[in-house]
Amino acid sequence: MSRPLRPLSPAAAAARAALPADDGAAFDRLASAVLASPSAALGAVLRSVLPGTAGIRWLRTAGLPPTTRASALTAGQWQSLHECWRATAPAPSAGGPAGRRVGGRTSAHGHAPGAMAAPRWH
Repeated sequence: MSRPLRPLSPAAAAARAALPADDGAAFDRLASAVLASPSAALGAVLRSVLPGTAGIRWLRTAGLPPTTRASALTAGQWQSLHECWRATAPAPSAGGPAGRRVGGRTSAHGHAPGAMAAPRWH
């Protein structure tokens, strides 16, 4: 069982208790990231936890200003945040099709796999 770095707030603990056992470790990762800086504004924290503008959109739908602290979240808001995080978090993969990386650079030296740069004779 995974444990968060910081103890959960009572509201976060109540939200975690309401989740299925399979989601407990994922919730712990989210709560650890959000509670890592308890005095930081939630808008700034969610920028590092959720991709793009998902954090700000979640704050808007929850009716919270970006300056809200994590300690002010209710159990329902924690559950909602976890649902948003699960919906936007990339699914774990084994490296794409046939174990290859998908996207980004195709090789460490900047050329197609198997290709070499033209030799330079100086």
